[in-house]
Amino acid sequence: MTGFGARLATALTQYGPLCVGIDPHAHLLEEWGLDASAAGAREFGLRVVDAAAGRVGVVKPQVAFFERFGSAGFAALEDVLAAGRSAGLLVIADAKRGDIGTTMDGYASAWLEAGSPLEADALTVSPYLGPESLRATLTLAVRSGKGVFVLAATSNAEAAALQTAQTADVAAADGETVAARVARDIAWVNGSTAFEGGLGPIGLVVGATVDRHEFGLTDEVLRGAPILAPGFGAQGAEPADLERLFGALTPNVVASESRSILSSGPAGLADRIEERAALYQEGHRG
Repeated sequence: MTGFGARLATALTQYGPLCVGIDPHAHLLEEWGLDASAAGAREFGLRVVDAAAGRVGVVKPQVAFFERFGSAGFAALEDVLAAGRSAGLLVIADAKRGDIGTTMDGYASAWLEAGSPLEADALTVSPYLGPESLRATLTLAVRSGKGVFVLAATSNAEAAALQTAQTADVAAADGETVAARVARDIAWVNGSTAFEGGLGPIGLVVGATVDRHEFGLTDEVLRGAPILAPGFGAQGAEPADLERLFGALTPNVVASESRSILSSGPAGLADRIEERAALYQEGHRG
């Protein structure tokens, strides 16, 4: 079984870092001529999958925009997840789940176990009930050849006060930020896994609109971890910023864009994906 890190490394090498978000916002459904319903969200997602296949390596459905339609929305999401994986795309379910004990185990089974209706290649999770609460989820991911992206330094400004706060249980004079503590506490998984392609299966979410060094997320802290970087496109970061932001870690970055691509509409979607993907590749070569 090829692990998630190795599969992601292959996708990044072949297609570059662009990840296309699948976010059926209400206004986008209207602009695309689709109903604000589970059926509309399903059609939206399937069109994005079709346009993304063969042009990028990764897509990221935002679970909330399907979940709002209840059980029919989840059924629509199941179809989109399955279609993405069948098309050869790596599918990251952006669900940001986080809980304790058997409740978190249930979330992990739902999104990461083979054969689950909601099976994805990777899942975003929240560590703010304590990184240790994710141990069973991370273990399941490794055993199943899946990936997990743990929130560390997110792209929303209101998170900075929490994520840059200093922890109280570190003896070092300068302390340690919460974000760095999260990264350190999940690094044991990548460090204990014989992974190929230079990437482990457990990654971190590091926003492209923040200064990661202010969050304590140095190259050493992030070494070996895939980085899911929201904030490109509509939020302000551009492909040309990638190497400035991540330096030597650039080959590990999954650069997520959604509205900047989806706003092109269904007719222009494939061309917009190609244009944005080319900008990342040009920037990396430059």
